[in-house]
Amino acid sequence: MVKGLATAGLFSALASSLTVPRVYADGPLNFPPFNSSPPPAPSPGVSSPEKSPESEEKPAPPRVRNDHPRTTSAGFDPEALERGVKALKEISSSNSAKQVFESMKKQEETKQKALVAKQAEYKAVQAQAETERQKVIYEEQKKLAQQQAQIKSQMARYEDELARKRMQAENEHHRTRNQELVKMQEESSIRQEQARRATEEQIQAQKLQTEREKAEIERETIRVRAMAEAEGRAHEAKLAEDVNRRMLVERASAERDKWVAAINTTFDQIGGGLRAILTDQNKLVVAVGGVTALAAGIYTTREGAKVIWSYVDRILGQPSLVRESTIGKFPWSGSSRRFSTLLRGSSSASTTQNGNGFGDVILHPTLQKRIQQLASSTANTKSHQAPFQNMLFFGPPGTGKTMAARELARKSGLDYALMTGGDVAPLGPQAVTKIHQLFDWAKKSNRGLLLFIDEADAFLCERNKTYMSEAQRSALNALLFRTGDQSKDIVLALATNRPGDLDSAIADRIDEVLEFPLPGEDERFKLLKLYLDKYIVQAGARKPGLFSKLFRKEPQKIEIKDLTDDILKEAAAKTDGFSGREIAKLMAGVQAAVYGSEKCVLDPNLFREVIDYKVVEHQQRKNLAGKSA
Repeated sequence: MVKGLATAGLFSALASSLTVPRVYADGPLNFPPFNSSPPPAPSPGVSSPEKSPESEEKPAPPRVRNDHPRTTSAGFDPEALERGVKALKEISSSNSAKQVFESMKKQEETKQKALVAKQAEYKAVQAQAETERQKVIYEEQKKLAQQQAQIKSQMARYEDELARKRMQAENEHHRTRNQELVKMQEESSIRQEQARRATEEQIQAQKLQTEREKAEIERETIRVRAMAEAEGRAHEAKLAEDVNRRMLVERASAERDKWVAAINTTFDQIGGGLRAILTDQNKLVVAVGGVTALAAGIYTTREGAKVIWSYVDRILGQPSLVRESTIGKFPWSGSSRRFSTLLRGSSSASTTQNGNGFGDVILHPTLQKRIQQLASSTANTKSHQAPFQNMLFFGPPGTGKTMAARELARKSGLDYALMTGGDVAPLGPQAVTKIHQLFDWAKKSNRGLLLFIDEADAFLCERNKTYMSEAQRSALNALLFRTGDQSKDIVLALATNRPGDLDSAIADRIDEVLEFPLPGEDERFKLLKLYLDKYIVQAGARKPGLFSKLFRKEPQKIEIKDLTDDILKEAAAKTDGFSGREIAKLMAGVQAAVYGSEKCVLDPNLFREVIDYKVVEHQQRKNLAGKSA
């Protein structure tokens, strides 16, 4: 048994000495004792775990020179193989060879199982590596897909940007082309207009030339006709000259004889009278005294009439500065004026009952209320014999300052007189006298007088102005003298468009200042309705009277179609900046447009057309005024 164990140990040593790795069909032949090829180089990027940094740093040992002929050029030593063969021979000659081979078989099976387990473990590792590789491939494919999607979106955005730029370029090209076309059309229209104007000018020149030639022909014809007629008349005159001469001679001789006889008779009578007067002294005295008395009477009558008339005109007549007044020019002309004033008062009372207390005057409610308060206070002042308050009305032209002064005088029960500041300057040195006559005349009113001076800045401006004459300064001083104290007979109302130009002394005499602004939209609407009724609805209304019905033709009335308050409100909105006077002129223009139409009908289209034209005209006047300023 000991021998068998020794034999087994011998074979195991042999097997361990001759142990070679298993060779597989899918790999290269790797049998170290008989391998003539060099070992494969390691793949890049994979480091061998068995090698240390020290072994990598050491240089490879020098190759041993083969001095024994029994070895190969690759360094193979067959000595181990020989020992193996020798050991096999000893085993085959031994009695325990079978047991040795069985032991070797078991060892080989054990190694095969270990190899199978390692193969399974390798396959598991290989499967895990494959799984990792698939995962890495999936991740790479996913990243690649994301990159491709991002690239596609970038490409889409880029293509969209290119398309947008291309569209912008095309639009810019079309716009440029359209501008060029419009410019070409404008140039063509300008050329056509120039050609048309040139043609019209040529036609007009030809017409003028034709008219000149026609006039020349007519003048020549008239000249020839006049010459012929003159020759005919000369011939006729020459033929009748002798007859006329004879007739004139006979008539002249007859007239001469008649006048000679009359003169002789007259001188005979005068001579007889003079002889009688000269021979009789009493007759001579009576004749001389009669002639002298007749001449003195004529002269005295003429001069006395002048003196009496000037005195009556100064005492009773209206001053020349007054343009308009409710007081008659002479006392005997006051009854008719009072009667007409009463009639106007009754008509205005009816107007007040209708809701418009100022008749044709449409003002802002606040301003209208203030004027009513001033009218009431002025009436109470007159009844209590208190001094009146002077007023200043200022604002743009045509805002109703004069009409408001009339209504203020009427409502307060005062007489009314109107003068303009522009009438004072032409009077020259007589202006002072006329101012005093005006105030003397105003004090004679029993009811009190509202003296309204329109365009007051014409002669009441600052006295230090260089262009103001000495006569104007004297007139201003005269007015300041007459208005120095508060009066119980006269209410002084001034109206101006430029209140800043008034003299400081005039401003000191003003107690109430009222601004008349341009009418607002509501006031313009009321003014449009007022003047629509005055110029359109009541147009052609005949005043009552027998002769007017008999001898005047029946006027054509204006027909109004579909002209509602909404259209009037639209017109009121368009006429922003219009004064009351401009609105009155606008409605007068509407009336003229209606009379100029065929059917005498006012419809919304015609009304809007006139409104638009007047608005453009108002803007043009405004621009011209701004340029002149």
